[in-house]
Amino acid sequence: MSVAKNRLAHAVCLAMATLPATLYAQSATPAASASGDAPVTLDKLTVTGSLVRRVDVETASPVAVVDRQQIQQSGKQTLGDLLQALPGIAGAATNPQVNNGGGDGASTISLRGLGDERTLILIDGHRIQNNDVNSIPANMIDHVEVLKVGASAMYGSDAIGGVVNFILRKNFEGGEVSANYGQTSRGDGARQGGSFTFGKTWDRGNVVVGLDYNKQKDVSTANRAFSKYAMYLSSGSVYKGGSSRTPTGYYKLPAATLAANGCSANGALTSNGSGGYKCYSASADAYNYQAQNLLLTPQQRVGGFVLGSFNITDSMQAYINAYHNHTMSNFAIAPLPFDAQNDGITIAANNPYNPFGVEFGPNGYELRTRFNSLGQREGFYDTATDQDVIGLKGGIGDSSWVWDANFNYGHYRQRNWSHGYVDYAALQNAINSGQVNIFDQGNANTVAWLQSNESIPRQETTTIMRQWEASANGSLWDMPAGAAQLAVGVLYRKESLGSTVSSNALINSGNTCAISSEACASPLSGSFNVKEAYAQLFMPVLEQSSPIGALNLTLSDRYSDYSSVRSGNNSASFQVEWRPIHDLMVRGTAAQVFRAPTITDIYQGPTADSPNFVDPCIGYSGSGNANACAGVPAGWTGSGLSQTNAIKSGATYVGYQLKPEKGTSFDYGLVYSPEYVPGLSVNLDWWKVKLNDLIQPISAQTVADLCYNDNNSPYCSYIHRYPAGSVSAGNIDYIQTPVVNIGKLNTQGIDLGASYALPDTDYGKFTLAVDSTYLHRYDIDTGDTVVHMAGRYNSSYGNYAHWRAHALVGWKLGSWDASWTTRWIGKMQVGSGDLSQNMSADAAIKGVVLDYGSYMYHNLQVGYDMAGANLRLDLGVDNLTNKQPPMMYQNNVLNANTDVSTYDTLGRYYWMRATYRF
Repeated sequence: MSVAKNRLAHAVCLAMATLPATLYAQSATPAASASGDAPVTLDKLTVTGSLVRRVDVETASPVAVVDRQQIQQSGKQTLGDLLQALPGIAGAATNPQVNNGGGDGASTISLRGLGDERTLILIDGHRIQNNDVNSIPANMIDHVEVLKVGASAMYGSDAIGGVVNFILRKNFEGGEVSANYGQTSRGDGARQGGSFTFGKTWDRGNVVVGLDYNKQKDVSTANRAFSKYAMYLSSGSVYKGGSSRTPTGYYKLPAATLAANGCSANGALTSNGSGGYKCYSASADAYNYQAQNLLLTPQQRVGGFVLGSFNITDSMQAYINAYHNHTMSNFAIAPLPFDAQNDGITIAANNPYNPFGVEFGPNGYELRTRFNSLGQREGFYDTATDQDVIGLKGGIGDSSWVWDANFNYGHYRQRNWSHGYVDYAALQNAINSGQVNIFDQGNANTVAWLQSNESIPRQETTTIMRQWEASANGSLWDMPAGAAQLAVGVLYRKESLGSTVSSNALINSGNTCAISSEACASPLSGSFNVKEAYAQLFMPVLEQSSPIGALNLTLSDRYSDYSSVRSGNNSASFQVEWRPIHDLMVRGTAAQVFRAPTITDIYQGPTADSPNFVDPCIGYSGSGNANACAGVPAGWTGSGLSQTNAIKSGATYVGYQLKPEKGTSFDYGLVYSPEYVPGLSVNLDWWKVKLNDLIQPISAQTVADLCYNDNNSPYCSYIHRYPAGSVSAGNIDYIQTPVVNIGKLNTQGIDLGASYALPDTDYGKFTLAVDSTYLHRYDIDTGDTVVHMAGRYNSSYGNYAHWRAHALVGWKLGSWDASWTTRWIGKMQVGSGDLSQNMSADAAIKGVVLDYGSYMYHNLQVGYDMAGANLRLDLGVDNLTNKQPPMMYQNNVLNANTDVSTYDTLGRYYWMRATYRF
């Protein structure tokens, strides 16, 4: 179709309204041309959120775009580093700052804070196997489209929070070499990288190839004041705490023995360092594990890609999009903790080194220590990712219809192994024979034996995706504002997963293995397939000249039949675009969404876990609650908040049949771009997502609480206690925490953005932009209680500050350009005064709330294009003011006394990049 150039400028202006502020393009929007300009023809294209081809840049779906220039000027090494700064990201997404619980170098995206499992990642519209966006070579990508609304009707399972679609650099011509380097103002965390890209086009096709390399060095928690010690808040006091698994020992003993040493009946003894013992004090004697952890995990990535097309005939084209990535990474945590009860080791009462004359272990008293002589526990990951799409596409005669048939193959292989462990069968024999003195970690013979008997657990996991898809789209009939269009398609996908575990890590029926229970794992094998059919109908009902303006309607539907669930699933959506006046678009989307269980959800074998837990049977009366409190003596005091033993698994392990998550997604908004202020655009969207039957591991606390409140609860069978008559009678042996369907989720909020490309001045072109998200509600029904997370942080769910925003001031003059970007994270709370929430910022006092103010990070970038030399230089400073993260205390977080998924932990960071084009 032909339109005036001012319509083209207007469309571009509208598109810019959705750009994330901190990643906003530095060039200004072209001003509208005079009405007499010659018409131009716009090609139809498919944008994320639509399956049909359209000329409209802005549609009913809110889509943010990050272009190639923004990727180049951000200074970020990986796409994950770049995208996790978007205001629409919340929760607890993984990134290389996550050490304990991470370490494989991955970065994931959690749109709307719904979890990375509810954000679909695509490359050129094709599903990928590995959702680690760091594995995608950045030099392969032209731009990124972020759809911020549920889209299961268009893309299938997982597209609940939205879709992130990486659009390939298919039309690149020539060559490009780039190198970058950066480090913190403290001189650590150095990173370096480089890339090579080459593209060539000829009469019947084109090819683009590239290589990508980057390396990131680690940063130790000991190198920052906020993370050097494990800081705890308990009973209203802040202290340097840590773990009771300390090299000086932690010994629970008979009440008489403890009393003779001046300790309470619920206390314990530890070494006094002079050959004797004293009462254990958590504030004075706990082991500071924090100083041996990492703030930033190291990684090294090498990737390559091939993009190509070949015109077989004038109406048929073959194409290939393929990339490979290989990542080496690791985490490091404190030396191996030892717990005789949990690890299944018995120290006999008559052991020659046992000074207490009582038995320790599974049938005895508690003995805890730490094997410092083994050094840090380090986990290493070797990850390879391949994603290949080959296909044919073309037109159908002289009609508007086009078709595409492709095969999509994804292969992910991860090998991981760990140092710092010991074979427990050999340790038991060494204790029995007197080779190891478990009561003295400094004993030379003990140190020598431990170091010579290190046991290295290994695991390898492989996932494979094979997908065949055929689709077509084109015009059906003419309507007042243009032709109605239809897109249809069918798809078949099979996914399989297999993992192997070394014999020393295989978990046994006693929930232990040959090494520490924390490293126990299970092999896994499983697969499923899905058959899908989908359609989308776009109807331009009214044109702009009608009495009520332009009106477009879009209907979408997708039917999915998964072999892993008992029935098929249908997802539909309805979208409206209305322009009452030319400058204003009102849009809305109502959609059904769903997520099918993954292979891991279904088939994962048992692995050990140690979650925080408060036993509901403390103070048990001795009657009632028989299933929850089996073996618990009347008046049992328990141990309050502590870690318990849990066994995580997939649903099949406990005989549970999973079903899909299902829900609804709504988005209503407007985009205003007044012609009387060229370059100005404002967008406002209200959104809401509701989900039922959440697929998630049930927590140990929820299992115990549900059983305690309902003696006939199906979860009572997951509780296993030590039997009456044993030394540990009443204590939890372990609780099974499988993946089940439990709970609901309800979240809603507002997106607000504005951008203004000022008219050109003698001082250059200026761009102003802001993009923000307000989270009004985020409620999770766990099946036990309803947790209200909006405006709060919790280690189980992540950070859900009410407000997040980015702002930008951009400037360009001749060969120079610069940008000042600001990332703002609004105020939030840790803990809740509502006791039903079971969230307190204090480890010992219920209902304690800590208030944290908003955080603002400033980044500065300056670039210069040396056109004659085909060279561009970029220099930048991230976190210009060296803002340190909030102290949130280790009893509330998992890593470094703070929320490492949200706040910057490195401080001021300098970077540079040089790019040569030929």
